[in-house]
Amino acid sequence: MARKFLYLIAVLVVLVIVALAALRLWSLELTRFAFVPRTGFEQKGPLPDGAYKAPGMWFSRPGIANDPAQLRPQGMKAEGDRSRAVVFFVHPTSYLARDHWNGSLEDADANRRAASFIRAMGSAFNGAAQVWAPRYRQATFGAFLTDKPESAQALAVAYQDVKAAFASFLQQVPADAPIILAGHSQGSLHLIHLLRDSVKGTPIQQRLIAAYAIGWPISARHDLPAMGLPACAGPEDTGCAISWETFAEPAEPALVLDAFHGRTGLDGQRVGNEAPLCTNPLTGRMGGSAPIAANLGTLQMDEDPTGGKLISGAAPARCDERGLLLIGDPPSVGPYVLPGNNYHVYDIPLFWMNLRADVARRTAAWEKSHSVPTP
Repeated sequence: MARKFLYLIAVLVVLVIVALAALRLWSLELTRFAFVPRTGFEQKGPLPDGAYKAPGMWFSRPGIANDPAQLRPQGMKAEGDRSRAVVFFVHPTSYLARDHWNGSLEDADANRRAASFIRAMGSAFNGAAQVWAPRYRQATFGAFLTDKPESAQALAVAYQDVKAAFASFLQQVPADAPIILAGHSQGSLHLIHLLRDSVKGTPIQQRLIAAYAIGWPISARHDLPAMGLPACAGPEDTGCAISWETFAEPAEPALVLDAFHGRTGLDGQRVGNEAPLCTNPLTGRMGGSAPIAANLGTLQMDEDPTGGKLISGAAPARCDERGLLLIGDPPSVGPYVLPGNNYHVYDIPLFWMNLRADVARRTAAWEKSHSVPTP
């Protein structure tokens, strides 16, 4: 009996080893199987005219009850008066199902995740400005794991919603208010297209404090010129772009970098073998490194979705030659670390207080440079 038991344990150990090997060898294929829709693309027209005038089309905006972007961590003191600045924040992918290529505006699970993302990420912008975050028919997570034509179609639907929301946002905020554009992941992808199509070369560009396109790799050669913006080189630069992608060490970024090098930039040209833009969130400068002491505070979300707390000394940051933001040994900040030590979900929460300070600093610099001299 004991021998049979030992045989059983040996077989189970072998099965576990085989399973782990399969996950390592075929993780991308298994992920595609789990998330890429196997249904046909459902054609979707534009939303009705004026749809984004309705408060219900926004997760966050002035006057919204229980606004997720207005989260304040435990014990954080209220700042003084806010500036006139307004933030347009596009949330990352929260629709994970493979039933459809685009999430419904009424999908409860996707909306719950989106609100959670806005609490953890969009809230970093609520100190200096009011935050507007639209609902949109986002492309499903699986759309980023395939080159099927349905993927591009799904992203086009999502983008047309974001573009409509931005046009409505501009109609509803003061015409002279300075603007911050911000997003993460899929939200940042739509943001860079928005800059190319709706901001570059228009009066809106003169109102732009900065574009925080975080969690989406940006090409300095093939994206920035089409966006009409330089990279933010220093902590008080305005009218510029900021981006980073976070990995702990040892980092295994092959999937991310291979996809970036193989994609087409906003100028229609293949990106090729270049490093993506890397802004160091601890310094506000392009590239470079900063010690853990420079991290002003990481936002750690509570089980209660309405709360969170700030922890200190979570991670340093340095931009390496590959364009990655490296944070050293993996910090314990939550359970959603992706394979390869990819801290994508924590791109903003890890540097929450530094990003908040960055927004305030650039906003003050913009307002100073645009102030009307006293006669």
